[in-house]
Parts: sequence; C-alpha cells; structure tokens
Amino acid sequence: MQENQNPQAEEVLEQVANPAEGAVVSDAERVAQLEVELAEMKEQFLRAKAETENQRRRGVEEVAKAQKFAIEKFASELIAVKDSLEMALQDQSGQFENLKFGVDLTLKQLLAAFEKGQISEINPLGEKLDPHRHQAISTEESDAEPNSVVRVMQKGYLIADRVLRPAMVVVAKAKC
Repeated sequence: MQENQNPQAEEVLEQVANPAEGAVVSDAERVAQLEVELAEMKEQFLRAKAETENQRRRGVEEVAKAQKFAIEKFASELIAVKDSLEMALQDQSGQFENLKFGVDLTLKQLLAAFEKGQISEINPLGEKLDPHRHQAISTEESDAEPNSVVRVMQKGYLIADRVLRPAMVVVAKAKC
C-alpha cells in the first residue's frame, strides 16, 4: 500500500495500534484512525474503478478490431480467386478448352474459400418451400407436391446457419 500522506494520522494510528500499557484510546484518536482507513478505502475504490474502466475500454477496442478485421481471412482467400480470373482475362491464346479448364479451377478455388468461410449453398430443388431460406418468385402447375420447389432460379447462401441470401425459387401448385 501507499504511504499515508497525513503524518499526524500515522502517529495516531501507531499509538492506537500499540498503546502504552493502560492507555485508553480517545474519541479523537479513534476518529483519526477511521479517517485514515476511509482515505485508504477511497484510494482502493478509485483504483478498482479505474481498472474496471480500463478493462471495459480494452474490451470495446478488441470487439471493434474483431469486427473490423473479421473478414480478413476470407478476403485473403478471395485474392487468389481474383488473381486467377485476371490471368484468364489476359490469356490471348484463343484456346477455349484451356480457358474453360482455368475457369473450372478458379471455381474450385472459390468453393474452397467459401468452405473456409463457412459459406454454403442453398439449392432446394424438390424440397418443401421454407420462407426462411427460400424466396418464391412465382408458381407453376406441376405434378410435384404443392408448395415444393420445382425450379431454382438463383441459389441461396448460408454463413454458418444464418441466411446470407435466400434461394429464389419457383414453387409447384396443383394442376387445375
């Protein structure tokens, strides 16, 4: 602990802590002792309060950094995909098969990046319409069970278990 800044209070404390034999502690001495204790407690409280505030501030800063840089890992995966696409555009050979092969490899890179980023496809063909994961854009008469997906116009995507983009689908309705 820090040394007390009130020398008189220290002297009183010393006398109270080690009174002479038969000495009685007066009210004034007791008040002085309590004032010293109060000052120490105030200091401890202020230190604890400052430490708590510092921890709260550090926590807020860490959360802000995590939000700001959360996409960093995924973005670094996508840079390789961008590089591959740029190389494909620069190819002047005119060989369609080579271009197709390169695009196929680029798609595989992208799918690997999606997998690392926990992005998965929603391709609900034949499933029952789920309004939380699918967006019905039209209906058509079909032999399929009513309210089931008969065509997927655009795949949807999930991040972990949260919908990033719902699948746009055509839903079956009963034939009239």
